[in-house]
Amino acid sequence: MSNNEPAPERIEARCRRGTILVLSLFTLTLSLSSHRLGAMLHTHDAEAGLQIKSAKDWYPNATEDPGNPHNWSKRKRIFHTSIPIAVAFLCPFGSSVYTPGLSQVSQEFEVTREVALLPFVFYLLGLSFGPVIAAPMSETFGRRIVYTIALPIFAVFTIGAGFSRNIVSLIVCRFFAGTASSPGLSLGSGTVADVWRPHERAVPMAIFVMSVQMGPAFGPLIGGFVTENISWRWTQWVILFGIAIVLTITLSMHETYKMAILQARAKRLDIEGPPKEQRTTAQSIKFFARQTLIRPMHMTFTEPIVTFFDIYTAFLFGLLNAFFAAFSWVFENTYGFNLGAVGLTYLGQAVGSIIGCTVIIYTSKVVWVKETHRMKETNPNARLPPERKLIIAKMGAILLPIGLFWYGWSAQYKVHWISPVIAEGFFSCANILIFTCALIFLQDCYGAKYGASAASSNTFARYLTAFAFPLFAIQMFEGVGTGWACSILGFFSILLIPIPFLFDRYGERIRQKSKYQPDE
Repeated sequence: MSNNEPAPERIEARCRRGTILVLSLFTLTLSLSSHRLGAMLHTHDAEAGLQIKSAKDWYPNATEDPGNPHNWSKRKRIFHTSIPIAVAFLCPFGSSVYTPGLSQVSQEFEVTREVALLPFVFYLLGLSFGPVIAAPMSETFGRRIVYTIALPIFAVFTIGAGFSRNIVSLIVCRFFAGTASSPGLSLGSGTVADVWRPHERAVPMAIFVMSVQMGPAFGPLIGGFVTENISWRWTQWVILFGIAIVLTITLSMHETYKMAILQARAKRLDIEGPPKEQRTTAQSIKFFARQTLIRPMHMTFTEPIVTFFDIYTAFLFGLLNAFFAAFSWVFENTYGFNLGAVGLTYLGQAVGSIIGCTVIIYTSKVVWVKETHRMKETNPNARLPPERKLIIAKMGAILLPIGLFWYGWSAQYKVHWISPVIAEGFFSCANILIFTCALIFLQDCYGAKYGASAASSNTFARYLTAFAFPLFAIQMFEGVGTGWACSILGFFSILLIPIPFLFDRYGERIRQKSKYQPDE
């Protein structure tokens, strides 16, 4: 390709070559994975030489059955935890990596900046719809099949977004890419609960939540340099390469959901499995619709624990994505940063996430695990009450308004740029403390049986507000100024502070009245 060719043609040629390269790597990794997959599909029962006589439940019991993910080796459990962590990083990364390309998209398609923002917000809207179907599907068919179906669909629509010739096709492809990517977010907490016992979940859950925050923090950093040096279309090829890597890992995954494992065991060994109702086709459709759509929505409006943590985490994610839309505006207009420099400011969020994760790990090791061991000395079946884990949400609830007020007024008065970046860290640390606590609390309250539906409800609420907030964020910052815009959000965050404190006091009483009792 000659350097004398017009710039658009050179960019298009680069895009074609990049796509061919990524697709070649995608095909190669899938081919290599298929060979590994065949070797990994041997059963746990054969490895253990255990004579299985029943598949109604773990055999002979939950602590001795080698098929129970809780009894897998630590190395294997870490591997299976890495899958939802990788997916949880990639999905929100796919949303924010696009934002540095807003100006290029606006110029190429001759639309306003607000219209160029729509592919970003519609991706977030897609993230809100996918879990409503995916989480209950996983409770019916298992986790693994949902992961392996969703990721290739995610790849197809990402390719479509990269080749889009107008803003409408870009919006549509980004919406369906977000929808296809979202199951990993709602299944992640359920997969962690499948693999780790309640007193072991805090650390993997904290890392899972940190990856949800690190993804969108690194998106603008990578997207800024890619957009500035090549083209906005390469932000989509970066996502595609990430999908290839994650899908490769996912193909080596074993099923983790209890009912799916037992049903597969019963079929394989031709023995009696878990109780299963016989239904006609019409009844099956009705049952699946109830599991898929009605249960998460029913839990949203009838379970106070789900309702109030949906509200809290929805506000957090709305804030997070409002700032992704507004950060570039603040640092470009207030501090005169270019795209690459703006991307680096998101590292404040990354550092805050790491600090928050460290706090959770320390609390888990020093407080929760020790308390659990003390309880088991008198009662081997004792479990730490879920309410004891709300301590980290209480810390986050206090830190959140501090970070918001600090960021807003330091940027308003043009204090040195490091000040709002540090404030980002406070905001991000609070976010991960509250969000991690919400996921752990929901899983502990509802167990593996209903936990995915609770997580689905939570994910839908989070990404619905994440879709809405960026639509007015920049206008609000422009209209009332950075200081008052952040103050309005800070005052609302103060109103939410009582939520973890109230559940700490009344949570046990509320759980006892729930229709969705855990199965563990």
